Amino acid sequence: MPLLPASPSQSPSPSPFSSAFPSRDAVVSALRAAGCVFAEDEAELILATARTGDELGALVDRRVSGLPLELVLGWAEFRGLRVAVAPGVFVPRRRTEFLVAEALAHAPDASVVVDLCCGSGAVGAALAAALDRPEVHAADVDPAAVRCARGNLADAGGRVYAGDLFDALPGALRGRVDVLAANVPYVPSGEVALLPAEARDHEPLAALDGGADGLDVLRRVAAEAPNWLAPGGCLLSETSERQAPAAVDAFTRAGLTTRLAVCEELYAHVVTGVRT
Repeated sequence: MPLLPASPSQSPSPSPFSSAFPSRDAVVSALRAAGCVFAEDEAELILATARTGDELGALVDRRVSGLPLELVLGWAEFRGLRVAVAPGVFVPRRRTEFLVAEALAHAPDASVVVDLCCGSGAVGAALAAALDRPEVHAADVDPAAVRCARGNLADAGGRVYAGDLFDALPGALRGRVDVLAANVPYVPSGEVALLPAEARDHEPLAALDGGADGLDVLRRVAAEAPNWLAPGGCLLSETSERQAPAAVDAFTRAGLTTRLAVCEELYAHVVTGVRT
C-alpha cells in the first residue's frame, strides 16, 4: 500500500519541539493534554513516522489541533494493510472489516469484485489481498476519494471510476459481479451534527449523510444491484442496529435473498443480499 507523506503543520503557533527528537514521554504528555485517550499508542505511531524533530513537532501539532490520527500519519490500518488516506477522504473504520469478512465467507472464490462508495478503496484492497487475483473495480462520487483509491488499488490492478453509484461503472460488468461491497453513507441527516468532531469536521458530508432516515443511498444501491450481480453474487452493506430491519426490507424488496449478520465485538451490522 502506498504511504502518503505527512502534510506540513497547519498550526499557526511554533512547535514546542526542536530539531532534536524529544522523549517519548514528552510526546505522550502533549497528546494526553489534548485529550487523546490512547496517547501512548498514538505517540508510538507518530514517533515511528517522523524522520526529524521538526517533522515530529509538525505531526504532534496537527494531532493536538484535532486532526484525526490517520490523517496525521497519512495511513490507516485495515485488515493488516496500511491504506493511504488523504484530507477530505473518509477514513476506513475497523468495524467495516466485518463487511469484508462476511464477503469472504459468502464468496471465497470471487473473481469479480466491486467496491462501491469506495472512499479510500480500503474494502477493495482488503478483498484483493484475500482473494486469488480477483478483477477489482471501485467507484466514488468524490474526486479526492477516487485519487486516493487509485493509489491504494494500483498494486491489485484495480480500476477506479468517478461517478454516482452504478453510473460510474462500465456496462460490461452487468451480470458479472460476485461481490458488490457498498459501504454507503448511513447517518441520518439530522444526526450528522452529533457525530464526533473528527468525522464531522474532517470527512466529506457525502460520505456520512444518508438522507432523512440514513438509508437513501442504501435503497438506491439495493434496487439496482440485481442487474449487476452474477447468479449467486452478493451485495453487502453496513448499517446500524436501529436501521437494520429497514435495510433488510430494502434488500428483500429488490428480490435478493437477505440476511443480517452482527459482530458484537465491533458493534457492526452487515446486510447481505444474494441474487438467486
